[in-house]
Amino acid sequence: MNSELIAALDYFEREKGIKREILIEAVSNALLQASKKSVGPARDLRIDINPKSGEIRAMASLLVVEKVQDKFSEVLLANARKLKPEAQIGESVDIEVTPRDFGRISAQTAKQAMLQRIRSAEKEMMYDEFKDRAGEIVSGTVRRFERSDVIVDLGKFDAIMPSKERVVTEDYNVGDRLRAYVMAVENGVRGPEIILSRSHPNFVRRLFEMEVSEINDRTVEIRGLAREAGYRTKIAVFSANEKVDPVGACVGMRGSRVKNIVRELNNEKVDIIRWSAEPREFILKALEPARVKSLTLDPVKKAAQVKVDEDQLSLAIGKRGQNARLTAKLTGWEINIEKDESAAIVMENKVTQAAGVLAANLAIDLPTAQALVKNGLLNVESVTEVEPQDLADILSIDLEQATAIYDKAKQHAG
Repeated sequence: MNSELIAALDYFEREKGIKREILIEAVSNALLQASKKSVGPARDLRIDINPKSGEIRAMASLLVVEKVQDKFSEVLLANARKLKPEAQIGESVDIEVTPRDFGRISAQTAKQAMLQRIRSAEKEMMYDEFKDRAGEIVSGTVRRFERSDVIVDLGKFDAIMPSKERVVTEDYNVGDRLRAYVMAVENGVRGPEIILSRSHPNFVRRLFEMEVSEINDRTVEIRGLAREAGYRTKIAVFSANEKVDPVGACVGMRGSRVKNIVRELNNEKVDIIRWSAEPREFILKALEPARVKSLTLDPVKKAAQVKVDEDQLSLAIGKRGQNARLTAKLTGWEINIEKDESAAIVMENKVTQAAGVLAANLAIDLPTAQALVKNGLLNVESVTEVEPQDLADILSIDLEQATAIYDKAKQHAG
């Protein structure tokens, strides 16, 4: 047992980094509880373990008396003086009370005690090492899955990435290497837990800080960040140094910096925007690449009414509304986007006006004139440039009626 105990102490001290004294204390306490059953209620019972030899002894501090009345707490003067020649009645003498079968008991108990103390010590070490690392990015390997939570091996310790902190577009397999954001280090009921996230907006923030030296040295500041993990991120940057282009610094030479970040995010789209204290300018930048026709701000409600041409509407709103939502998160303004109807109204007025002129000149009703205008025949001259059969097809009339309109146009043009 002695050699096995020493070997175990050496191994755990070397591999787990736990001090020998801590392990010996744990084994001593466990053996003390176990020995109380076999030794009995001895006075001041304790367990002594030699850290070098591994020798284990159960010791009791017994009271020296002339006549023993309680064998668990008293010892005869004659017996006491065999161990301590100068012992006197009333003194305490340390007596070894190790039972015969203590080796079998101690072997099993010591193993369990060390394993339990190691688990406890690892948790304490984990908390001490990581309690100040919340907000950092760490690297690890996917160890296993607990339902939809991912257990990540960080080397000495395991961390957990809850299902809600996963990116919905990412799949993980056991053995995969990944980087994640340390969202929190909690010392809960089950002991310390390292909570990781790949979906948190600050994961992107830390990636930019690591990749862009200008952000790291505070030449460029991240003034805002909005993210829908796995799909799209908008980040607003600013520099007080007029000579520094904050967007260019984040993009990097030929896009090298932002490409590295996008690669880490598994091709999540990243929009880098120049931050502005002027809400109008900031909102317009945040909505890019959509072209805004008009923008009306309501400072009281902090709402922005955005109008765009029809061909820009889907771009401004974005896929599943992402562009509008992220713009609202980034700027802090409520964003309402709608199609600009002014151009359509102007066009309708022009059509009505041109149709009215045609109706008067060709002696036709207004709907027929509008049909001609909508097909590109805006004036009398253009009507004369098509064949009567073409007019019949356009207006869905017979050839005779079409010929009459054509002749009228020729007459008016002549």
